[in-house]
Amino acid sequence: MTEEGVRLQKYLARAGVASRRACEELIAEGRVRVDGRLVTEPGTRVRSGSLVEVDGRRVQPAPARWVALHKPPGYVCTREDPQGRPTVYSLLPERMSQLFHVGRLDLMTEGLLLLTNEGELAHRVLHPSHRTPRRYEVVLHGQPPSHLLDRLLRGVELEDGMATADAASLAPGPDAGAPLLVIEIHEGRNREIRRMMDALGVKIRSLKRVTLGPIELGDLSLGGWRELSVEEVNALRAIATTGGERSAEQEGTAGSEAWT
Repeated sequence: MTEEGVRLQKYLARAGVASRRACEELIAEGRVRVDGRLVTEPGTRVRSGSLVEVDGRRVQPAPARWVALHKPPGYVCTREDPQGRPTVYSLLPERMSQLFHVGRLDLMTEGLLLLTNEGELAHRVLHPSHRTPRRYEVVLHGQPPSHLLDRLLRGVELEDGMATADAASLAPGPDAGAPLLVIEIHEGRNREIRRMMDALGVKIRSLKRVTLGPIELGDLSLGGWRELSVEEVNALRAIATTGGERSAEQEGTAGSEAWT
């Protein structure tokens, strides 16, 4: 922490309290004290040695932690589900229950999901200005139309605007009637690939995310998890500080995959 300190909402996010924007709301609601003083201005600077409390409980930045999880189909990206469905947190040790999922995968989509206690960094990695690539493997149900790849690369009109693949290719799938579509996007809008396929009249059998930026799913077993290496975390930091960078205060919500 520098002599000038860091902004209070950033300090809280680093402590794993909530996302940066959620921490701003906590501050505005009068739930945060610094050195015994009630603080309601998010821009307040916190210096080394300051006592920071949320709802009367002291909080301190925890060491940075990043985890890669192979989310199975049928699991929801939330801590608790009112419908009683299994959540991704049930796959992790209790000590990781306070990590935040970086974006989300829908119920029946499997694959790479990152979790961390570095909310601001996650927000920046997902922000559309950084064009962080996400690659998916889509097993199709039946042979696709001949124009599929061309349409994906030219763009598909959805109700919330044009969706365009950055790259797309076809390969043999698990059987003759199920070719494999490998597609890369960078926006991460809600159910974007499923909606693109639906708009083109293409049925899918399964959908799996295999990369998020520089992080690869690799051979991580279904339902398994691993800590990211120092090199992988540094690669994520590099994304957050290059290309299309704007200050955290200027950044908006990073689409439907936003840090929430």
